[in-house]
Amino acid sequence: MRILITNDDGINAPGLAVLEQIANELAGAAGEVWVVAPAFEQSGVGHCISYTHPTMIAQLGERRFAAEGSPADCVLAGLYDVLAERRPDLVLSGVNRGNNAGENTVYSGTIGGAMEGALQGVPSIALSQFYGPGNVRLENPFEAAAAYGVATVQALLEHGTWEGDAYNTFYNVNFPPRAAADVGEMKITSQGRRKHTNFGVEPHVSPSGRRFLWIKGGEQHERTGPGTDVEATLDGHISITPMRADLTAHDTLATLREKLG
Repeated sequence: MRILITNDDGINAPGLAVLEQIANELAGAAGEVWVVAPAFEQSGVGHCISYTHPTMIAQLGERRFAAEGSPADCVLAGLYDVLAERRPDLVLSGVNRGNNAGENTVYSGTIGGAMEGALQGVPSIALSQFYGPGNVRLENPFEAAAAYGVATVQALLEHGTWEGDAYNTFYNVNFPPRAAADVGEMKITSQGRRKHTNFGVEPHVSPSGRRFLWIKGGEQHERTGPGTDVEATLDGHISITPMRADLTAHDTLATLREKLG
């Protein structure tokens, strides 16, 4: 198996090293793992692509590249430059430091990398490690992802649906904020919504008198209801959410056509 991996935390992020271990085990001795990851952290860039300026790419080692762009840029670089002679069989994005569940999914560069892979017709999975009291003080906070990443991806490769009528399916995996020994079973979930959690800004004045705004997030441990990604991970389970890059609100189409048609 030939696997392309990327992330949004950057080429030197510890979660990427965890993903490399997962990918190498999946690929096997006869397979190949190629890394094309952002040269600098790209958290929160979503599905951004560098459409208006070029992306510098540098080879750092065997099958290892850093690109000055977003995770989606890195996937494009991997497919059309680094691996142009033969496409990968799988794109893996992560392992993100922090959850990409609920509303975080909309902003996530980790999700953006997997989404781009799916749009390009390659089976793609995003993987994220929820942080919380159960794992943040562990020697390896990514312990759950490291322990269950291979089995989770293998299960999706064996049983997942990848093709869609218009947009292919990709998968969003979140590992719970617990030690590996305390992780429960896999749960198939929908995207939740933390109703009282929103991004906002915090203003600061620099020593030179200039005013700056820091983007800040909200509470990450608010529950989102049965069957959702946040709820499953807070209960100690591995959350798997099937996704597509289709933003249509299908449930409103018939009503809107009736009223406006």
